[in-house]
Amino acid sequence: QVQLVESGGALVQPGGSLRLSCAGSSTDYSTVGWFRQAPGKEREGLLCTGGTAESTFYGDSVKGRFTSSRDSANNAVYLQMDSLKPEDTGVYYCAVPCNSWWVRHVEGMDYWGKGTTVIVSS
Repeated sequence: QVQLVESGGALVQPGGSLRLSCAGSSTDYSTVGWFRQAPGKEREGLLCTGGTAESTFYGDSVKGRFTSSRDSANNAVYLQMDSLKPEDTGVYYCAVPCNSWWVRHVEGMDYWGKGTTVIVSS
């Protein structure tokens, strides 16, 4: 059974950094996507990673600020978020598998975690 568990969500000040984890079955898949749902808005695709910088597709809203990495030894995929803005507030999800089209349209992924909440506020 595929299980994805996000963690690391917190309250952080604007300009700060945070690292989220997606543990469980994420490293069983070659691609892992990260998504966000802000309050009152539709779920948004952030990135799809194949485990390397070269194999990662970034959405426009996070390009240059967010990165993702894989830690196969600990069965986790991380989302490193820097230069956080209030508009980054939301529930963050990981999902598998992914590709750039699926992430843009937020469809096609077979399995989702339950999310972790990030609040960016002073």
